[in-house]
Amino acid sequence: MRRFAAPAGTAPLNKPVVVSEETLTEPVVVSDVSPAAAKAAGPAYIVLAGISFSHFLNDTMQSLIASVYPILKDTYALDFAQIGMITLAFQFTASLLQPVVGHYTDKKAQPYSLAIGMASTFFGLLLLSAAHQYLVILVAAALVGLGSAVFHPESARIARLASGGRYGFAQSVFQLGGSFGTSMGPVLAALIVVPFGQGSIAWFSSIAFLAILVLWRIGRWYAPQIKAKKTAMVQAHPDAPSSRRVALALAVLVALLFSKQLYVSSLSSYYIFYLIDRFDVSTQAAQLYLFIFLAANAVGAFVGGPLGDRFGRKIVIWISILGALPFTLALPYAGLVASAVLSVVIGLIISSTTSSIIVFAQELVPHRFGMISGVFFGVAFGIGGLGAAVLGKVADHTSIEFVYQVCAYLPAIGLLAVFLPKLPRHAR
Repeated sequence: MRRFAAPAGTAPLNKPVVVSEETLTEPVVVSDVSPAAAKAAGPAYIVLAGISFSHFLNDTMQSLIASVYPILKDTYALDFAQIGMITLAFQFTASLLQPVVGHYTDKKAQPYSLAIGMASTFFGLLLLSAAHQYLVILVAAALVGLGSAVFHPESARIARLASGGRYGFAQSVFQLGGSFGTSMGPVLAALIVVPFGQGSIAWFSSIAFLAILVLWRIGRWYAPQIKAKKTAMVQAHPDAPSSRRVALALAVLVALLFSKQLYVSSLSSYYIFYLIDRFDVSTQAAQLYLFIFLAANAVGAFVGGPLGDRFGRKIVIWISILGALPFTLALPYAGLVASAVLSVVIGLIISSTTSSIIVFAQELVPHRFGMISGVFFGVAFGIGGLGAAVLGKVADHTSIEFVYQVCAYLPAIGLLAVFLPKLPRHAR
């Protein structure tokens, strides 16, 4: 035991500080900030802006893969099943590794892992620009997915640390960057990749390099946050649901995310082909229509979090998934202009649930933020990849229109929200 006191001849500033050997050697982890302290500090807006901008850059690069599908399909004579396998290779690495990364960083936070993971995306884009064999295309897509696996769990934790207690708002700001990044992919593909070809994908590696610089700077902010936190036992709130109800609620949230993400994946991966086949529009025009849908997703993702903070996450989850059902049912039977309008309405409504689902899950398991974020981001990516592969196979044997008629019923899974528990008031 060591005792530290004020120097002789001076008035003590406080009581002597006693530090045990165990305290000197105990592990340091990031625990959640208390709501009172977080609200007093307020959100760290610069950090939120930086992590959201990084999410924008990350998802812009990821969305390029789906946006160049028509080029790859024509150049290498791929069928829809092979297109779906590219999505699966990209999404599967992210789905498989995100929970693992989140579990590891719950125990030992890695402030500079985001910048290092972005390097995988950097090399994946370079490889994709030069790939001339189907297997190499799959490897390149998997490398971009690997970068996503490293990025999402730890960046979601940083957003929460910088939230100032406004967890839904912080998650929405974080999601806003990713959603707009996803929407920019089709536009950049239409303006750059379509006119200049597959090799122009290498130009986007400069975006990855910019993201590496931003994430390295965020890592410098994050490192002192880790050192300032000591291991603490998380005390369960007396009104918190039982472990059995928590497990059921997590399963329900996964199912709800399944319905939302599979529908969005169906539009993201095949909406271009749907518009070309049904309305005979050009590839560039179809990519702009896809941009409209994805931009609506971005706006909806931003709005959902603050609404969850204000009115409760459960009600937002109810409205955002079931509320999209009438419009998804109408979409397969609408004309071109009506389809564009319906896609905007669907994107606004259905994407508003993402932040509420993720924050709800984090609050159900408050001592495993990284793992829970990894599981839900990973499940979202995995469902998208697996669903794209299955839907591509179905489209080869039937038609793209049939796929959208079936997917129109997915938001009905939102009825499962009735099984979600009521969270303590401080966690709403």
